[in-house]
Amino acid sequence: MTSTRPTGAESPLDALPDRWRSLREAGPVTYDEAQGQWRVVDHRGVSAVLADPGAYSSDLTPITPTQQDFETFRRGNFVGMDPPEHRTFRTLVSQAFTPRVVQGLEPRIEAVCARLLDGVADRDRFDLVDTLAHPLPIIVIAELLGIPADDHRLFQEWAAVLFGGDQLGDSLDTADLEKALEAIAPTVREMNGYVLDHIRHRRAHPGDDLTGRLLTAEVDGTRLADEEIVGFVALLLVAGHITTTALLGNAVVTFDRNPGALATLRGNPGRLPGAVEEVLRLLPPFPELGRRTTRPVVLGGHEIPADTLLMAHLGAANRDPSRFDDPDVFDVARGPNPHLTFGHGIHFCFGAPLARLEARIALHMLMERFPVLAVPSYDDVTYQNPAVIVGVRHLPIVVTRP
Repeated sequence: MTSTRPTGAESPLDALPDRWRSLREAGPVTYDEAQGQWRVVDHRGVSAVLADPGAYSSDLTPITPTQQDFETFRRGNFVGMDPPEHRTFRTLVSQAFTPRVVQGLEPRIEAVCARLLDGVADRDRFDLVDTLAHPLPIIVIAELLGIPADDHRLFQEWAAVLFGGDQLGDSLDTADLEKALEAIAPTVREMNGYVLDHIRHRRAHPGDDLTGRLLTAEVDGTRLADEEIVGFVALLLVAGHITTTALLGNAVVTFDRNPGALATLRGNPGRLPGAVEEVLRLLPPFPELGRRTTRPVVLGGHEIPADTLLMAHLGAANRDPSRFDDPDVFDVARGPNPHLTFGHGIHFCFGAPLARLEARIALHMLMERFPVLAVPSYDDVTYQNPAVIVGVRHLPIVVTRP
């Protein structure tokens, strides 16, 4: 990502291309002595790992720290499941969370975006994250689940604690993970209790929302247990909140750093979906996915033992020059764009259609409302911990209106 305007202090986002390039230059598959884990960074290798759940398991519980309060979340987190359990659970959830359900959210997403931006109608400067990027996906998810409006703030508070990354260092080592799990366990316990109560209330008082549909979903006589639904709701909070929040902030930063591309989008809004995919490619909100080897494997010429943690680096793979021309350039017309930000294979991100829809609607409304939308100083921008999330935490912007 190149800049054509003063940017202030270098940000963690500015440092990522060089860091990811260094990973690729070290080789497609390398061993990190400090972290005690293997890393695969080329597009071909990452795709192969993600497409082979038989050799590379998504269930990391045998080799990573555990915490009792996370067990309920794990029961419904099909991102951490392998076949056949994964297939059964995803089929059940798919009955309730259908493409038609997602498309049906479009008018409501537009209304929520409009209301949030109306809240700063008298201001020419505001924080994009606080105003729009953070509350939008939380409100959408909460409404989708039938959560009372008065309790939406609870979801925002829980998300801020769960994904702040304040307890983690620059790299995800075991000691940091154990410390983080202990620190956020009370929040997980509170959220689990609230959601479980909501599910039990909906079971006693059926309603036409996602929670009600999850309760009635059935495959071959199997239905979801209440605790499994709790885990899926927590997963929605992760995928549905963080991905959209990071994507919106990253998009505005990328547009600001590439004013020519922004002018193109204003003149041809039909290119916006392609621009969203480019932002996802350049700045994947979750830059790495962990996998556990189920048996000894040979990858990139290296022999890797069973029960070894392997990190598939999406950020580096998305800029692999063997797969993408000019990989560090933001190209709104890039096509095809086979980025791996939403994963690959059976674990392709379940929430991808919702994140794309929210981003497209929000960015289109921002461009419609504000002829000028800029980041006045990158010294005032704060960032997420890049070891956890690639994105901004606060993004002050200036705008003008027609």
